[in-house]
Amino acid sequence: MKNLFLVIILLFSQYCFCQSLGINKKEVFEIVENHSQNLDTVQQLLVVINNDDTSNKAILFAFEKKNNKWKMHFHAMLASIGKNGFALPGRKLEGDGKTPTGIFNLGQLFTYENKVKTSLPFIQTTKDDKWIDDPNHIDYNKYIKGNTSASSFEYLHLASIDYKYCTVIEYNTNPVIKGKGSAIFFHLADSNYRPTAGCVAIKESDMDKILSWFKPNLNSAILMGNKYNLKGD
Repeated sequence: MKNLFLVIILLFSQYCFCQSLGINKKEVFEIVENHSQNLDTVQQLLVVINNDDTSNKAILFAFEKKNNKWKMHFHAMLASIGKNGFALPGRKLEGDGKTPTGIFNLGQLFTYENKVKTSLPFIQTTKDDKWIDDPNHIDYNKYIKGNTSASSFEYLHLASIDYKYCTVIEYNTNPVIKGKGSAIFFHLADSNYRPTAGCVAIKESDMDKILSWFKPNLNSAILMGNKYNLKGD
């Protein structure tokens, strides 16, 4: 009986924060189905969505495709996004404080740790690991190890928890377009869900579930944006 009560409380709390951000699961399923043609080769999908593209909070859902049908995994998770919300489709710019809208592959996992509860390959970072965000540099929006002549870059090993687990969201990576935005990651949020500069961040216990769930033999992607833009309304 106690366990049943806890489940009811959990489900109710999840319902409440979904409702507070104006999202319901039926809408999310519809959006995924509406984008199915662009998700043909994807088997594991994160959906990050809100109902106000100026809000820096969103909800993350995890889906897996089985027998050509999408099924939801886990409970809905709270996520921080760019401090200025979601960019309009195709309108993301370097330094705008917005998270890009669209469908993007999930790439390399970086971590501070030498062991991670995941079957994904990962790179353990040190102070030598950097991501270039200088739009005028040849390595713009690329990972490098060692010295760089770039005027601006991010260290991938920080004093904070943020990049303890940090997966590349492959926005503006192929091709890389000068000034369209860089260093868009899926990483850890702090306890206050502080807004990001354009990334997606969730708490560590939720990240642990996602990383354990991801499989290297399954293509993974992230679909994100304001629900009205994703619907095409």
